[in-house]
Amino acid sequence: MVLFSIMATAELTRPAAPSEDPKQPVVVFENVSISFDRNEVLRDISFKVMPGESRIVLGPAGCGKSVLLKLANGLLRPDSGRIFVFGNEIDVMPEEELFKLRDRIGMVFQEGALFDSMTVRDNVAYRLIEEHASAEDINRRVLEVLRFVELEHTIDKYPSELSGGMRRRVAIARAIVSKPDLLLYDSPTGGLDPITSTTIIELVVKQRDVSHTSSLLVTHRLQDAFTMATHYFDQQQNKMVPLPDGQLDPQTSFLMLHDRKLVFDGTTEELVHSTDPFIKDYLE
Repeated sequence: MVLFSIMATAELTRPAAPSEDPKQPVVVFENVSISFDRNEVLRDISFKVMPGESRIVLGPAGCGKSVLLKLANGLLRPDSGRIFVFGNEIDVMPEEELFKLRDRIGMVFQEGALFDSMTVRDNVAYRLIEEHASAEDINRRVLEVLRFVELEHTIDKYPSELSGGMRRRVAIARAIVSKPDLLLYDSPTGGLDPITSTTIIELVVKQRDVSHTSSLLVTHRLQDAFTMATHYFDQQQNKMVPLPDGQLDPQTSFLMLHDRKLVFDGTTEELVHSTDPFIKDYLE
């Protein structure tokens, strides 16, 4: 079944991220390959993420999408190739320098990965506590991001008291609390029902359009991916709405992995009009 079809070609003009040089990429993969126990997972992967750009990573289960995010965060090192984040070659950086670099990166893990023994407040504040921020700054920033995800009322609750969708929203709050320059989303809607998934994607779009944060987002839900490409967050209405006149978001584009390789790197329009047999089958 065809989940989505895009016929329009117009694009919305939107400013680049204000905190980065719009000409310098935030992430660069150059011919990156990695194997585990002699099983090749990714081969010769090359792509870029520009400031303010959202790159959606598609592909079948087990194709290495989550591995790609861990490489971008320096949690894994490639067997060959080079990876640059904010101009730093992270595949050769000492771990101590990587820790400092990760201060600029927010990660939303699969299933949220919250600490069950901590309240929402302490989960969200975790990085700020590690950085020895003052109690006043921590409380102010935690309240700010919980308002952003519309969960201020849960601040004293524990993860077990929240629904699956609420836990994902807390995970997003935790990822953005330090105002990162790069966000990595690992299947943020995995296992959620369609209505809750849309709520999570609305938050992703809100972060994209309000803060202009660069991001890599892994998803298996085509509906989520195309919602990001065809909607924007209207701050006056405080909700996600369709782009007018069939426009597409110019800062949202796609990567697709298959059989260890990057088989697509391009715009929404290029994706839906691709003649590649695998891509056509994947989109149906």
